[in-house]
Amino acid sequence: MKVHEYQARQLLASAGIPVPPGEVITDAGEAARVYEQVTAKAGTDLAVVKAQVHAGGRGKAGFVKLVRSAAEASEAAKFMLSNKMVSVQTGPQGLDVRKLLIAAGVDIEKEYYLAVTTDRAKRTDVLIASSEGGVEIETVARENPDAIVKEWLDPLIGLQPFQARRMAFRLGFKGKQIGQAAKIMLALAGLYRSKDASLAEINPLIVTPASSDYPDGQVLAIDAKFNFDDNALFRQKDVAEMFDPTEENPAEIKAKKYGLSYIALDGNIGCLVNGAGLAMSTMDIIKLHGGDPANFLDVGGSANEEAVTEAFRIILSDSKVQGVLVNIFGGIMQCDIIASAIVSAAKEVGFSVPLVVRLEGTNVDRAREIMDGARGDIPTLQTASDLTDAAKKVTSAVTAA
Repeated sequence: MKVHEYQARQLLASAGIPVPPGEVITDAGEAARVYEQVTAKAGTDLAVVKAQVHAGGRGKAGFVKLVRSAAEASEAAKFMLSNKMVSVQTGPQGLDVRKLLIAAGVDIEKEYYLAVTTDRAKRTDVLIASSEGGVEIETVARENPDAIVKEWLDPLIGLQPFQARRMAFRLGFKGKQIGQAAKIMLALAGLYRSKDASLAEINPLIVTPASSDYPDGQVLAIDAKFNFDDNALFRQKDVAEMFDPTEENPAEIKAKKYGLSYIALDGNIGCLVNGAGLAMSTMDIIKLHGGDPANFLDVGGSANEEAVTEAFRIILSDSKVQGVLVNIFGGIMQCDIIASAIVSAAKEVGFSVPLVVRLEGTNVDRAREIMDGARGDIPTLQTASDLTDAAKKVTSAVTAA
């Protein structure tokens, strides 16, 4: 589960990590008031207006604006709330912007990257940092891997103070910056663990110029990103409440309600499969035979007829779908349940596109009888003997259509 930047900043602040003051708005008419409020609190005339969407590339897309007056803040807010944000991560269709963060701006002397995530190779959590902040860590890893430093966390006692201070020294923090940075690292690691996060990232972590209050500069977090483990949300009620359904594909939310695993893709052949491995194989073989999968949809091993019928409804609601391939290997999931659901979906939703069905396993003979009896009701139905045959038939039918 992802959260917005403003929510991530709230989490940082709750853990004692310093962040500049900011407030979220949903109406451009609020921009001037909030600008005045956050800049007065920070003692500056500089603020930043940032679109709150679950996608990167906001700055290059023009949806992060530095402003120095209430009028500029209002103008930026009007633009962002009335235009779709199109970036390298959104695709050409873009995303609607419904919320904006207006935060006080700060002078930056140096930027750093800081994150906690899981190192699957070492089977433990890891603190990752770089002295090259403000850019994607993937870019740093590719262009200057030596700039990335790591500290692995003990699975029982977590990040230790000596590790945090060692990391601060390696990154080049000086004087009182070292204590500030180490404190932030320890707080971020604790937050990551206590909230069942899969990623806790501050990018950039910055140092401000020296001032009377901070002779060595102040270390601040001015942008943050958190991802959370969906499987742990039952014990993270406060995190679960941060979920924003408007940022997710409605079909994916609906699928989750019925216990289905669904991911929308860009192709035109819908896939209904049981088992993640079989789903991946099905998508691969569709590509092999010249097709393009429109989704990943795994009904699992315990879906009932209602859930499977809903799965077809979700697939067919995608206007890009020009054909559907059903590939079921019945183990726990019984083939006759799928067959009955196909017939039910045909009655409720209707199949106007080619439908190719391959069934094998538990109760397959009964399932084939159901399929044979449904041919009159589903004129687009074809059955297949194996997966290769199914992939060939569905790609051929889609191409012909």
